[in-house]
Amino acid sequence: MKKSFKMQDLECAHCAAKMEQAINKLEGVEKATISFMTQKLTLEADDAHFEEILEQAAQICRKVEPDCRIIK
Repeated sequence: MKKSFKMQDLECAHCAAKMEQAINKLEGVEKATISFMTQKLTLEADDAHFEEILEQAAQICRKVEPDCRIIK
């Protein structure tokens, strides 16, 4: 499954790259990209565990930038 999500309060391109690298390492993630310019996360992941993977991605984002949120 591939979906795109708006990101809120993503303030740093370097932080976006760190988030993208960490999300791509999650089990079940086929590909994740974060665009700082468009403030979007595109996540391609296992259908059966998509919601769980999305929550893990949100935790990674909050760890890198505490105010950053993924809008579902």
